[in-house]
Amino acid sequence: MSTAAISLRNIHKRFGSLEVLKGISFEASQGEVVSILGSSGSGKSTLLRCTNLLEIPDQGEIIVCGEAIAMKVNRQGQNRPASAKQIDRIRTQLGMVFQNFNLWSHKTLLENVIEAPIHVLKRTPQDAKEHAEQLLEKVGLADKRHYYPSHLSGGQRQRAAIARALAMSPKVMLFDEPTSALDPELVGEVLRVMRQLADEGMTMLVVTHEMDFAREVSNRVVFLHQGEIEEQGTPEQMFTASQSARFRQFIASW
Repeated sequence: MSTAAISLRNIHKRFGSLEVLKGISFEASQGEVVSILGSSGSGKSTLLRCTNLLEIPDQGEIIVCGEAIAMKVNRQGQNRPASAKQIDRIRTQLGMVFQNFNLWSHKTLLENVIEAPIHVLKRTPQDAKEHAEQLLEKVGLADKRHYYPSHLSGGQRQRAAIARALAMSPKVMLFDEPTSALDPELVGEVLRVMRQLADEGMTMLVVTHEMDFAREVSNRVVFLHQGEIEEQGTPEQMFTASQSARFRQFIASW
């Protein structure tokens, strides 16, 4: 049996007195696409941000490709990573695509994509450029490589953000509502790239409101409600035979 690409065990996260995640546990196998669904405030984005330590869980264990992230409790009683070097190394294996693109506005698309491979992975500029051009071709933006983000549509910027994340050759891609900031007519072009990645066997955790994507592309659907996993299963189980009244009500509203 292959090692899980991502394993989350009993993840808790609080912001002040508000407990946002209340003991989340699940795994994503290598090559699996897991869609994470839930209403606003259910903890979806926080869960994704905890996965790559943009938020530090207060409790629980995160294992990436068989390597557990070492944690320690500081003098204030807070859970913190034990090794900054380990976090830096783990993050190179986790590509993150945000809701609002997060591209550098003063750099062209090509410059956005080559920045991290050169400075983090220590690739030569020529190697990074060649790889970046391949990735921009893959997401349909080869002819826009010298454009700045402000000259592109939201869909084009999000596809560029996907190319930038792929430039690090991650083992897992994390998508935090990648289409929610887009005009409806631009959503399809981003989902096409994500479907292609799924077809190529990329492990993906996708926080999304795109029900067709969750139903047609996912291997598994996880439904969060008030910081807990209310139900999870295959798309067929979830969308045609859900045991959760809350989930049935949730999908009925879309």
